[in-house]
Amino acid sequence: MLIALLGAGIPALVGAALHPSVGEPYQETRLYFGTERTDGRGPVEEQEFMRFLNREITPAFPEGLTLQDGYGQWRGQDGKVVHETSYEVVLLYPEKEADARNTRIERIRQAYEDQYRQDSVGRSDDKVSAGF
Repeated sequence: MLIALLGAGIPALVGAALHPSVGEPYQETRLYFGTERTDGRGPVEEQEFMRFLNREITPAFPEGLTLQDGYGQWRGQDGKVVHETSYEVVLLYPEKEADARNTRIERIRQAYEDQYRQDSVGRSDDKVSAGF
């Protein structure tokens, strides 16, 4: 029985030794930008968002980012569900730079909320391994 258990575990150990983790410790931040404004004006248009991306986000993360189109929904403060076009921006940066990058990210969120009359910009963070 012991030999059978050891035999089953050896391939897993060899596999782990041959395929170590890829990359370095990174932080992944996803920002969720809605387009419906709270002041009753029309939604943020694609060209407006692209100007914001080029003016605010790209200079703060010049090494790169990923932009994805989305369609989201959320419950507003009035209890109504809002359905809207949205944008998701994915940022990857070395984990050791997380504190400095956090300041940049919070500036971006606040700038979008102020400029486009948003209640909030969603944010999620994960620790990942990344290699480039």
